[in-house]
Amino acid sequence: MSRGSGVDDGGKWRALALLATAELFVMALWFSATAVAPELAGRWGLAPRQVAWLTIAVQLGFVTGALASAALTLSDVVPTRLLFAASALVGAGATVLLTLVGSASPAIALRFLTGVALAGVYPPGMKLVAGWFRAGRGLAIGTLIGALTVGSALPHLVRAVGGVDRPGLVLLVAAGLAVVGAALVLLVEEGPYQSPAAPFDPGMVGRIVRDRPVSLANLGYFGHMWELYAVWTWVPTYLAASFTARGEAAPALASALAFLTIAAGSLGAVAFGTAADRWGRTTLTAVSMVASGSASLLAGLVFGASLWVVLPFLLVWGFVVVADSAQFSACVTELADERYVGTALTLQTAVGFLLTVVTIQATPLVAARVGWQWAFAPLAVGPAVGTLAMLRLRALPAARRLAGGAG
Repeated sequence: MSRGSGVDDGGKWRALALLATAELFVMALWFSATAVAPELAGRWGLAPRQVAWLTIAVQLGFVTGALASAALTLSDVVPTRLLFAASALVGAGATVLLTLVGSASPAIALRFLTGVALAGVYPPGMKLVAGWFRAGRGLAIGTLIGALTVGSALPHLVRAVGGVDRPGLVLLVAAGLAVVGAALVLLVEEGPYQSPAAPFDPGMVGRIVRDRPVSLANLGYFGHMWELYAVWTWVPTYLAASFTARGEAAPALASALAFLTIAAGSLGAVAFGTAADRWGRTTLTAVSMVASGSASLLAGLVFGASLWVVLPFLLVWGFVVVADSAQFSACVTELADERYVGTALTLQTAVGFLLTVVTIQATPLVAARVGWQWAFAPLAVGPAVGTLAMLRLRALPAARRLAGGAG
């Protein structure tokens, strides 16, 4: 099939299935250490703020890798699937080495390296899937984000079903899955809408930043990210504290519920991706952020309640908190210079993940003052700002380029 002659439906769905599976497996690296943080904290005598660095180091590594990639336009210069596969293998190697260390400092360094590697997986994966879809791009990227979401939750599931007090098992399972993901992505060919390799252009980042519609889409994403990773990181701790308030201690149940909370987002990403292609990206992202920001406030009222109250609340929160994520990326693929879509996506994710460092670190500090019951309340600020940005984007003429004119 020649470029631009149309898309073979079987080919694009095969590519999406392979990419989603590869993304699911590799993203198990992200929260692999976070899932076993209770065991590592006990072995190494870590305080809660030090435990946070097991996740923060990944975020900072991701930001560093993404900014370097954006500055060098790697996602648009290096063959995308090779960048994805090589990065996945580096992250897997760093996670295997993590099982061999015996203190926090080398562990944090290895988590930083893992984050750098994942910057070569997440944005390039979105670029690859965008190359296969023009119509239905929201659904396609939503499916990829859904797979990423389940992958991020997998270490909690592994811990729940046999990994309590066995951190090495959880880490090695995550590393093994990443290796499989690296092999799978090599089976994905470039799609007919994939832009050809672009020349190195050091001024491109500045032009992306000055593009108002792209900047508004990015601001919406930043508001979303203000909340997302703090919730994903600290919901197990919130649950443990909630159980303790009821006089219970159930670490395996807390991990299982954390998995369900995060994994529920995969359904949200796919459902909202389909809806956004029909009703508009700006509308659906605003609806999602209003719902998730409200949940950050309502978490205080649910704290300490029975499982029959907590579980439905968490499933709804998990569903909406990431349902909009793919649509910010889809907006960038439709608004940015098509020659440098990879760079624009990488820049968006770099700044967004930098913001997550603030809220991941701040949430336990808030909890130390007001308790875990109300620790998530300040996160509602991000979705509020993001909602305003997307409504402003909807009012611009450029919004007609989104979702085939749906806005």
